[in-house]
Amino acid sequence: LIMDARKCKSAVIAVWVNGGISGILYTAATCSITFCRARIIHHFFCDVPQIAKLSCSNDYLAVIGVAAFTSLAASACFISIALSYIHIFSTVLRIPSAEGQSKVFFTCLPHLFVVSFFLFTAMCAYFKPISDSATALDLMLSVCYTIIPPTLNPMIYSLRNEAMKGALKNLPTLAGRFTEKKGFMFC
Repeated sequence: LIMDARKCKSAVIAVWVNGGISGILYTAATCSITFCRARIIHHFFCDVPQIAKLSCSNDYLAVIGVAAFTSLAASACFISIALSYIHIFSTVLRIPSAEGQSKVFFTCLPHLFVVSFFLFTAMCAYFKPISDSATALDLMLSVCYTIIPPTLNPMIYSLRNEAMKGALKNLPTLAGRFTEKKGFMFC
């Protein structure tokens, strides 16, 4: 009832503008770095902290400033999300039906967990002191904020769908039919 089409459009525009500004600032700051070390990154993608390690002097401080700005924006987003959830939960607790309350909690809590997990691990990765060599912690933090949240999102949003639940229940039956026709056998 509170979220109309105009507010939804404004929220989407704010997300796109914030993401665009952050991307432009990171790109500009990263391109301003003077590189003098071997241009080998011991990482699975060109993560900004890993690129900052290749800097010759303190010219990577612009990247740190952008990371601080982005973290403030992310913190503002998290606070906004947290306030929204406080409002949602206070409204849900007034629902007389325990079944109605549990449906909302089972929908909202996984989303809140994934957002918190993403923001926490990204902030840990970007505010961790820069060391000369890549560590297992660097790789683990990068995996935590780049791979795990997008992997969990389809499960969070689609497994609540009744059609998806029905399709998953029929999956063993379909797999059995496939193996019978093709002559394959799964153990």
